[in-house]
Amino acid sequence: MQEPTQYGFYVDTTKCSGCKTCQVACKDRSDIEVGKQWRRTYEYCGGNWTADGQGAYHQDVFAYYISISCNHCSNPVCVKACPTGAMYKERSTGLVKVNQDLCIGCESCARACPYDAPQIDPQRKVMTKCDGCSDRVAKGLKPSCVMSCPQRALDFGLIAELKQQYGNDSDISGLPSSSITHPNLVLKVHAKSGQRGEIINITEV
Repeated sequence: MQEPTQYGFYVDTTKCSGCKTCQVACKDRSDIEVGKQWRRTYEYCGGNWTADGQGAYHQDVFAYYISISCNHCSNPVCVKACPTGAMYKERSTGLVKVNQDLCIGCESCARACPYDAPQIDPQRKVMTKCDGCSDRVAKGLKPSCVMSCPQRALDFGLIAELKQQYGNDSDISGLPSSSITHPNLVLKVHAKSGQRGEIINITEV
């Protein structure tokens, strides 16, 4: 039996500058209202300054950025949590989508997703989320967020090809463990990612 097609994202955290151009492109393409972001840029910081007792200070301060949207997971807990079948995984692409005609706005998918991908439209009372720019993908194009990145820190394609090109890392400090949902995400991990820190722009994401 042939394996289903699966698309995914690549994020290079060593290149991402936190400019949020990807967020703007996403909002523009999908006409997303103020206050909702299908792609978010997390700023992860840590380190400290220490005195050496001789009047000098040394520091190991660091920061890096992670641009994240829906990861179109292989084990999408949002799909499992949906009571109506409105949240589903498209077999032809592996992209996770919302059938808003079936959605009752219960937000079970949002509570289940560790990446906060599904978001409620408060006016229409239905869930919304990144669909991987499936209309562009159908034309052989990459998502708007990928094409807008000035640093070329993002890529998109068949997950098998992304892994072959970039490796298999999908875990980094600041994101939940990949063992939860098996995200179709490949990361180039920042050199400081193993050090303790915290997301400092939590009110933005």
